[in-house]
Amino acid sequence: MRRAIILLVVFGFVELIRPLGSSGYGSQALLAFGFLILAAYTVGEIAHAIHAPAIVGYLAAGVIFGPVGLQSVSNNALTQLEPVSGLAIALIAFLAGSELRWDQLREEWVGLLKIMGTELALSAVGLGTVLYLASNYIPFLHGRPTSEIIAVTLLFASVAIVHSPAVTIALLSETRAKGPVARTTLGVVLLADIVVVLLFTAAMASARTFAPTAGMADTSFIRIGWEIIGALIVGAILGAGIALYLRFVAEELFLFAIVATFLGAEIARIAHVEVLLTLITAGFVTENFSRRPHSKALRDAMERSAAPVFVVFFALAGAKIDVATVVVLLPVLVPLALVRVGAIWGGTHLGARWARAPETERRYVWMGLVSQSGVAIGLAMIIAETFPTFGGSLRSLLLALIALNETVGAILFRRALVATGEVPANPGGVSEPTHVSVIASDEPLQG
Repeated sequence: MRRAIILLVVFGFVELIRPLGSSGYGSQALLAFGFLILAAYTVGEIAHAIHAPAIVGYLAAGVIFGPVGLQSVSNNALTQLEPVSGLAIALIAFLAGSELRWDQLREEWVGLLKIMGTELALSAVGLGTVLYLASNYIPFLHGRPTSEIIAVTLLFASVAIVHSPAVTIALLSETRAKGPVARTTLGVVLLADIVVVLLFTAAMASARTFAPTAGMADTSFIRIGWEIIGALIVGAILGAGIALYLRFVAEELFLFAIVATFLGAEIARIAHVEVLLTLITAGFVTENFSRRPHSKALRDAMERSAAPVFVVFFALAGAKIDVATVVVLLPVLVPLALVRVGAIWGGTHLGARWARAPETERRYVWMGLVSQSGVAIGLAMIIAETFPTFGGSLRSLLLALIALNETVGAILFRRALVATGEVPANPGGVSEPTHVSVIASDEPLQG
């Protein structure tokens, strides 16, 4: 109750101050940023108090105070705060890469690939088949040529199978979970994040064949290859540079963490390579080619600097959820979401049996693969820009599905970590995110 009262008081002050920004006094974006930190953090604490993930609270704060709610954060402010989302994704990618230690990964990669490959294949086939068969009952697909329906099916499946490194990393940091389920889930999510970029690129090229559109961007194999291989090269160079800094300087790591990730993301965009893969590679190289005390100090500094950015990132994601669209599409969304969850459960179970993983991982890892977030949203936006005839409608369907999966998935993953006993007795609440070395713990998967 005390937190709710404080939030109402802050909201009242912001509503009194906000008209000054529209009159030219001060910055609406800075006001929105500060308010989102306080509001999302407070709602996150309320969610944590009722044993829900803090991330759900952050998302709820975005919906409540965003353009579709109380409008304390306007669409214009959301646009101006886009760099915050970019920085958050860069930090998440770098931290995710730093979790991959070569000495443990080489023992586990075969098992992780078996789980990931089976789960992604079953999900893609299941979701694509259901959407194609239900096309006559989906308004924007009814009556369209078969070729366009095939194109939409390929694009939808390539985005709907995406997982969420952001939610996974945030929940592991929030709960401080360590153990085989946490380790395997993170490994599958990170490997899948690389694979889905390739699958999406292939789906885009195939969709252009079935539904050609004038003025489409270049999709040559040379460009596609550069986006992937170039990201590995640029990321390796960036990681080597960071490792050298840690070896010979290792000062002002708090500020250096922000500058390094933001600079890495900008270099990736300038070089036209995949940003997430670039930062994941940079984190991996930094972790594996630096002295352990130095790399740990950088991770700790990065997590301290990332804490408020992550809060705002998820609040912004919540503010972009169109509740009206979600409600209208519920008759389509619910079956698709159930098929996706069922495919993830079945594929993960089969893959874990194939990998001879322990029973605990067979039962619970799937619960950490339901969430979707920033990467899936970005891919949906690309579809809308590339295919004007049906891209906007497909984006609405995907964003509604992502919103549902992001909320439900966070709750499921937290329950899985608690059920397996991988959450410490005193996880420390939502205010002290700490590094989670999940790749380096417990017994490895068997190939």
